[in-house]
Amino acid sequence: MLGRSKKVRIETERLTLRPPTHGDFRGWSALRTASRDFLTPWEPTWAQDHLSRKSFTNRVYWANRSIQGGTALPLFMFRRADNALVGAVTLDHIRRGPSQAGTTGYWVGERFARQGYMREGLEAVVHYAFNELDLSRLEAGCLPENAASRGVLEKVGYKYEGVAQSYLQINGRWRNHVLYANLRSDRRGRTQAG
Repeated sequence: MLGRSKKVRIETERLTLRPPTHGDFRGWSALRTASRDFLTPWEPTWAQDHLSRKSFTNRVYWANRSIQGGTALPLFMFRRADNALVGAVTLDHIRRGPSQAGTTGYWVGERFARQGYMREGLEAVVHYAFNELDLSRLEAGCLPENAASRGVLEKVGYKYEGVAQSYLQINGRWRNHVLYANLRSDRRGRTQAG
């Protein structure tokens, strides 16, 4: 369990990962606005108030409640060199008991794409999930044609497991997703992605 007393802050070579705060609104809103065309093909349809301060405030409250309750770990990724927000990784739907699992989701701003930030951030969250949260299985899904997302998952140790039909509504349509999993003690060899 994450719990109230645990402040989560993960440092990597180039990034600091931490939960969002109210002070992050302007940077988040500016990056999401600038990256809108880049992100919307891969994400659920944005609500009309997606970029509003009220919506962001609700996001921060959700993040704090989720961390305190041990159900999710939403983290913003900041470039350490200049404290620029580059994207986010969320470990969501944390399940305890016999499954000890969670689901990873992520996004990166367009101007920071293809620079290795997402790989670096995701690797750090995977390490934290296995070593600090004692999870055993991390799952992720993405659209079959999202080669960049599939590539980063595979580089970080996720292996292809199959296809889920009509898995999520993305950009207003029910879409199939390819499913991946990363196991703490993975003895599987390379898998063939479909």
